Amino acid sequence: MDQPPVIPFDWHRVLWADNTTWVFLLEIAFRCGVMYLLILGALRVMGRRGVRQLSIFELSIILGLGSAAGDAMLYNDTPLLPTAVVFGMVTGLYVLFNRLTEWYPGFSDWLEGEPILLLEEGVISHQNFKKQNLTLKELFGELRQQQVEHLGQVRRVYVEATGEFSVYYFEDEAVRPGLPIWPERLAEAQLAATAAGPHACASCGHVRELAEAAVARCANCQQHTWIPTSTARRVG
Repeated sequence: MDQPPVIPFDWHRVLWADNTTWVFLLEIAFRCGVMYLLILGALRVMGRRGVRQLSIFELSIILGLGSAAGDAMLYNDTPLLPTAVVFGMVTGLYVLFNRLTEWYPGFSDWLEGEPILLLEEGVISHQNFKKQNLTLKELFGELRQQQVEHLGQVRRVYVEATGEFSVYYFEDEAVRPGLPIWPERLAEAQLAATAAGPHACASCGHVRELAEAAVARCANCQQHTWIPTSTARRVG
């Protein structure tokens, strides 16, 4: 049977379904209140981690609960009791998996991932970096938000299971020549050294001495663009 054509901006259709009643709007308000309380309860069980940067495991829980809550809030053919069972089951699984991650560290690494060392002694760990779904632009952007001017200021950088970055710095007196990560400086990368002196690989931060106009390949990442190093101290 052919459906009638849809009339654009039919406000009766946009705002009101044919089978909707004013009493059902009150039921929707009730459903929203119940589901909101269930969501608050689930987040209380998850604790503070549930409202910070989410791990893959926690994100899957939030998505599952959000789908169940949204349907139960709006649709008249979605009963509240089965939805409450879903919330109880998902929250219980969260508590169980948390206990398993405490008892079995290997299970935690499999479920949520483990911290990965991305940068050490001012040089990007090329092997580890390639395994992450990251770009140099993203890494350098994160470091710039921590007031890092060049990689010689940084002792270690880890990407945590939550996707957040943990950054450890050299003491001021221990800062070494490093790759400048300001966008303007990165745009100056050249195949040949512009002047004699220490140059940093534009792809990983490996530093070596280059003669003027010298062309070289990086021993760490095999790339061949270079930038004169910076020795500025970090100002937080």
